[in-house]
Amino acid sequence: MLILNQATQCKKNIFFCQNIDLYLTTNAKYFEPSAIPIIRQKLENASDDSLLTLQATELKDPTVMLLVSIFLGTLGVDRFMIGDIGIGILKLLTGGLCGILTIIDWFTISRKTKQLNLSKISMIM
Repeated sequence: MLILNQATQCKKNIFFCQNIDLYLTTNAKYFEPSAIPIIRQKLENASDDSLLTLQATELKDPTVMLLVSIFLGTLGVDRFMIGDIGIGILKLLTGGLCGILTIIDWFTISRKTKQLNLSKISMIM
């Protein structure tokens, strides 16, 4: 949260800068902390329409994905939800590779979800 509290060098009007700060504050849990300054810089250079589109974009919650992975990961539901269809089918047919891939996903699904969210907003900007 330290990154969010730093002063920004926003070149647009104060209302636009406040919208950027609000967006980053409310959606910080969806991204890696190291990605916040990059997102801030891209948002400062983006148009008003891009910011409105981003606010309407639905991001996946890493905590929800972790819970899905814990309870339904053996069936590959977590991988289907993040769009990794091939691994999802593999987990579905093999029982999560006898549980090995399921356990690995418990530790990596949050990071993968945050990367998916970053790529989703990068495509918009």
